Amino acid sequence: QVQLVESGGGLVQAGDSLRLSCSASGPTFSTYTMGWFRQAPGKEREFVAVIRWSPGIIYFGDSVKGRFSMSVDRAKNTLYLQMNNLKPEDTAVYYCAADPRVGSDSSSYFQESFYDYWGQGTTVTVSS
Repeated sequence: QVQLVESGGGLVQAGDSLRLSCSASGPTFSTYTMGWFRQAPGKEREFVAVIRWSPGIIYFGDSVKGRFSMSVDRAKNTLYLQMNNLKPEDTAVYYCAADPRVGSDSSSYFQESFYDYWGQGTTVTVSS
């Protein structure tokens, strides 16, 4: 059974940084596709980032490119999302997702339907 637990959300000001964590039990990052999505109030869930160790895949959504990055602590089975220069429009519930498959093409990873496993989410609020 795969379980994902996000943490690290909070209330910050515009321009601040925040690091989210996704602690995984079950999968190892060498065999699973790991993604981040977010959902702002009243909006659909939006792709943020994806990483897969083998084959080497990493993508970021257009709205976060250049500001967000990811890292993995394989010893702790934890995925991190480093968010810099946060903006009020980054306010959302952030979800970690996982799936053992390799996508048929890059666009597969941008769809929430691709992922079988989801965390409960952590809330990020950015004030202006």
